[in-house]
Amino acid sequence: MTLELKELTGGYGQVSVLKKETFTVEDGQVVGLIGLNGAGKSTTIKHIIGLLTPRGGQILIDGLSLQDNVEEYRKKIAYVPEMPILYSELTLKEHIDLTIMAYDLDHDKTWAKAHELLKTFRLDNKLDWFPQNFSKGMKQKVMIVCAFMTDARLFIIDEPFTGLDPLAVNDLLNIVEEKKQKGCSVLMSTHVLATVQDHADKFILLNHGQVRADGTLDELKEKFDMQNGNLDDIYIKMSNEDQ
Repeated sequence: MTLELKELTGGYGQVSVLKKETFTVEDGQVVGLIGLNGAGKSTTIKHIIGLLTPRGGQILIDGLSLQDNVEEYRKKIAYVPEMPILYSELTLKEHIDLTIMAYDLDHDKTWAKAHELLKTFRLDNKLDWFPQNFSKGMKQKVMIVCAFMTDARLFIIDEPFTGLDPLAVNDLLNIVEEKKQKGCSVLMSTHVLATVQDHADKFILLNHGQVRADGTLDELKEKFDMQNGNLDDIYIKMSNEDQ
């Protein structure tokens, strides 16, 4: 089992956003993290990657917690944030070298992976470019390349389709499928439900910092009594429950 959240409670300052949140992401599984703005998706992700400290509960990756071994825990994760985070003074090549050093990866083997990804996302002729030369979509592609060239076991991607052209979206989904086939796991937070419905193995529906439902599309249809519905229909029904 790659990722386990056990009764996770946490948030910002004195405000508890997550309330005993429990779910798992198994090996070789793509999981969609779904919910309204403010439901707790980003807060959940920040706790998993270690930017926020839980007030209660536990987060384990392959049975390892952040407290057990910070370095080994973080090497198991690759993260693509919603808003690209790049260093203005570093070229694309230097961002890749920095990632290799941060993950303590084999230089030549990792550069071979990076070159394949750069070619896929049409960035292979832009190694000497600085972030100021990239569009938002191109910056997002740089983040994707830097994440998926690692040996991470768990890939966390937050609104990955924002700013990507249709070809890049297809390329990303193909890479996600390749990682899945190799036994890696992907936790994907997105509002593009039609796309994630076709590519995720199961879904976690968050509402007010709690897991409202967790399961495959067929299981969610049964839970919400919507046998003919799709993920959009289920999402809207869950969202309207509080109104």
